[in-house]
Amino acid sequence: MEVEEGRVRAIVSLGSNIEPRTEYLSRAVDALAAFPETKLVAASGVVETEPVDVPPEFAAMKFMNQVAVFETALSAREFSRRMHAVEDALVRRRTVRNGPRTIDIDLVDFGGMVSDDPELTLPHPRARMRDFVMGPLAELGLADCLGCSGDSGAANAPGKGTGDSGAANAPGKGR
Repeated sequence: MEVEEGRVRAIVSLGSNIEPRTEYLSRAVDALAAFPETKLVAASGVVETEPVDVPPEFAAMKFMNQVAVFETALSAREFSRRMHAVEDALVRRRTVRNGPRTIDIDLVDFGGMVSDDPELTLPHPRARMRDFVMGPLAELGLADCLGCSGDSGAANAPGKGTGDSGAANAPGKGR
């Protein structure tokens, strides 16, 4: 996938285990695509998966998962901030660690950026261990693209544009 000049490829993983699960995924993808200077370039099919690392009382609540790829001129920090606003708008509540959620949106990769910032770790530290991320990435032909360059400029090179007030991939966030 060629990326337009001045833009970055943002790979996002989405999941929901509260009905209507597929509607939450669709609404989230639409909201992400509506970000300024951002367009949806690909989306995997939706797959139902078993929950991972959830408390036993929620083990029967299967997830619907999807991966979406965007091109954006936003910074990693701004994309992540807006991503969390989408979760909030779709009534994402973090009352129980790894508990049920209307929507979970993780920034998996952002133009190949490598960041160990505690607020925004890129590529997502657990993505390669999660079949619900890697399967959809493989469907899109992107399974080998985590941490590789997908941007057309240095604006988002490692160490630039990192950080996030919303803790997109902070440890303990779950899934």
